[in-house]
Amino acid sequence: TTDRTITATLMLQGLSRHKIHSSTNYSMMKSPKQIASLLFFLSLPFVVSSFAAEKGGGWKTRPAVPELQQSSSSNEKDSATSTRQPWEPLRFVRQSSKFVSMNPFATKEERVVQPGDVLWTPSQQSFQLAPLDDVVMGGVSSSSFDNDTGLWKGKVTDTNNGGFVGIRSTPSFEWDMNACTGMQLKVKSSSPKTQRFKFVLRDSTDFNGVSWTTSIDVGGSNSVMNLFTSPENSGVTTIKIPFDKQVPTIFARTVPNQTFEKSNVVGVQLTYSKFEYDGDLNPNFSLGDMDLQLLEVSAY
Repeated sequence: TTDRTITATLMLQGLSRHKIHSSTNYSMMKSPKQIASLLFFLSLPFVVSSFAAEKGGGWKTRPAVPELQQSSSSNEKDSATSTRQPWEPLRFVRQSSKFVSMNPFATKEERVVQPGDVLWTPSQQSFQLAPLDDVVMGGVSSSSFDNDTGLWKGKVTDTNNGGFVGIRSTPSFEWDMNACTGMQLKVKSSSPKTQRFKFVLRDSTDFNGVSWTTSIDVGGSNSVMNLFTSPENSGVTTIKIPFDKQVPTIFARTVPNQTFEKSNVVGVQLTYSKFEYDGDLNPNFSLGDMDLQLLEVSAY
């Protein structure tokens, strides 16, 4: 399944489930490339696999088109806000298009990563991050990310069965991480409560391929200032992400029989979601405003 098929599937799925906001300004899509791409997305055929997720559990096997095979668990349905809001298709296109490469011949940074290599800081950006929120699934949560400061902030709502915000690297690199054991993050949180985020690595350019996921807790007692902590380091948490502890998921549902390709790491992602795995709720999550500052991404 191609990236464009995935994007078209998502768009039609959203259009079929939600009212289009009457104030959407489609005149902003002035570029012929934008218009042609959108028409191309809408004209693509869709393929439906015979495999589906077990209700409230993981996938029985890796889904061919996960967007068309989702089934909400009882936890998801019972905990969702019943109110509805108009969907924003223009924001969907604006966000999702950043993660779909229109040029199959575009060059990417190929790098053999060694333990200790710093891969991203606000002042040393080997890649860019951009928001990817639940608008791609019909939700209305929203967030923003400043690559120059590393500050990610937004507001999460479970209206329209949503409940997550995220940031993801745009397609620009291919890392061979065979020499490494894992990733290391430095993040800063101002939250007085512990918040559970997910750090994701991708070893495929599929728009909704397998997400190699690790749950991480920040804020609260995880980043308490002490007498030996300088003010600029207050709230900073250093987190190790071992490759062998990652959980393979698609749409927060576990996928069996997967192997992480360390030689082909092509994406990084952070999400703050109402759900953890297989329909279970995230115990360290709350709706409303959120913020997290990403200070460094490195390998070990």
